[in-house]
Amino acid sequence: MDKIFIHALKAEAIIGIFDWERQVKQTVIVDIEMSIDIRKAALSDSIDDTMNYKRVAKRVLAFVEGSKFHLVETLAEHIAMLILEEFAIAGVRIALSKPGAVRGSRDVGVILDRDRADLQTWRTRDGKIAAASKV
Repeated sequence: MDKIFIHALKAEAIIGIFDWERQVKQTVIVDIEMSIDIRKAALSDSIDDTMNYKRVAKRVLAFVEGSKFHLVETLAEHIAMLILEEFAIAGVRIALSKPGAVRGSRDVGVILDRDRADLQTWRTRDGKIAAASKV
């Protein structure tokens, strides 16, 4: 499967478990890798036949900047489900990092891989529709 990626998408969000972290926005860095067949676009040379990565980036930025999660794990999962829900892709890999979270390290974070089957599970977990795209 082909990949379209966005590296080092920088956003500001309320993220963290400590009281002070709930008061100020902190930087998070998101890498997105989307699995999609790009052969049609490669032949047609038309944006209509591929993933418009600018639309993905704008949507993810808006979501992240409006979010207020405690864990980077939760934020990454919601980003993955949002992309799967709103864009026609087979799968997504999200690497989300929080610079400066641990003294002596550049950053800490998570990497996750999700696909359309994970989206189905997400939609029906606990018998409810997930709220990923509602923010």
